Amino acid sequence: MGAVAAGAALVLTTGCGILSPGQNGDMPDDINVTSPLMQEDQPLPAAYSCGGVSEEIEDGEGSGEGGGGAADGGAGDEEEVQEAYSPPLSWSGLPDEAGSIALVVDDPQKAKVFWVVYDLDPELVELRQNTVPADAKQGRNSAGEAAYSAPCPEPGEAYEYRFTVYALKNALGLPEGAPLNDSLEAIAEQAVARGTLVASNE
Repeated sequence: MGAVAAGAALVLTTGCGILSPGQNGDMPDDINVTSPLMQEDQPLPAAYSCGGVSEEIEDGEGSGEGGGGAADGGAGDEEEVQEAYSPPLSWSGLPDEAGSIALVVDDPQKAKVFWVVYDLDPELVELRQNTVPADAKQGRNSAGEAAYSAPCPEPGEAYEYRFTVYALKNALGLPEGAPLNDSLEAIAEQAVARGTLVASNE
């Protein structure tokens, strides 16, 4: 399913999380999701948005092509890119029957998914900044990337970004980079509880 179709599917499942209770019975919101660097209903810190992505290009004195170029072995062009970080998250209150954990970051207003992580160990209680455990997997987001794709709010634009942790009955067993629709459907089938931290400027 393409990003547009996946987004359309997301519109139909907005609520306390991207997966509505109707998809999986009455799903309790018992999981408490927090972050040491984000506050509930407060703006998303710039480090975790596209504003946290910086790109610096330093040009050498010459292009290296034709007359006046840098000599062989010279500095030439250098590019330094600092990617936006995924935020640190913590959670508690998972039900005893949880066999796995999944995380979905989405924008319900624009029906976009920025990050999907699944097959997290049920004993895990946190994700560190810009880190995914080696035994966990990332599915593709709305941009088609198996990674954290930083939200990019327009200046003055109202937004709401949800960081939803799902307790699942079992590990999904999907490969790394699974299509967005596949991972969302699998999470819906396995989810038994959830909790959400919302970053908002409203």
